[in-house]
Amino acid sequence: MPAPKKIPKKYQPKGFEILHEDLDIIVGNKSPGILTVAAKWERENTVHALLNQWVRKGNPRSTKVVYVVHRLDQATSGVLVFAKSEEVMNWLKDNWKSFSKTYYAVVHGKLEKKSGTIQSYLSEDDEYVVHSSQDSDKGKLAITEYTVLKETDKFSLLKINLLTGKKNQIRVHLSGEGHPIVGDTKYGKPNTPFKNLFLHSAELEINHPHNKKRLQFKARVPAYFKTLIDYEY
Repeated sequence: MPAPKKIPKKYQPKGFEILHEDLDIIVGNKSPGILTVAAKWERENTVHALLNQWVRKGNPRSTKVVYVVHRLDQATSGVLVFAKSEEVMNWLKDNWKSFSKTYYAVVHGKLEKKSGTIQSYLSEDDEYVVHSSQDSDKGKLAITEYTVLKETDKFSLLKINLLTGKKNQIRVHLSGEGHPIVGDTKYGKPNTPFKNLFLHSAELEINHPHNKKRLQFKARVPAYFKTLIDYEY
């Protein structure tokens, strides 16, 4: 497959830096603050809507659309992949468990165990809040692996291997351990002085739906991460 041409910045959808595009997929780095897909309060300014415009290349008669494979929370930044056909979307979803998803998170405090696995059952209530339980009847199994990369007096930087991808999973699991993600007003400290959520989808490894070749995509970590923990991200 020839190397994809570099896409000029000015044409890129605002809030989504396209890292790779071919006949089957679009992969990019989502900015914090933009929704992946439409919500009740926002339909237009979403990565999904912007990419639908992008693939139509300004042609109002075009019926081209992109398909959602997975999501990132509005406040989470990082790698997102979209499919260009329903067939590709289904293939990626069917094989999602075999792909590798790596995140960075900065959390409050220092973890007693410097690496480990958090496992629980997650369910969402009517207020869109996700709850964690050790009772298998109370939700779907969620597994998060973590390693502490660096610590300061107040914060720890974790590298996370996401083994299942449930809504708000990393945020809920780390909060449950007593180390909420910095800037998480929903599951952490409600009146935090931090404006950003320190959670970033840093790397995604998938098999290409067409030639099945393993591909690795990396998304630059937002600059605000370095304000808390200086690390070679």
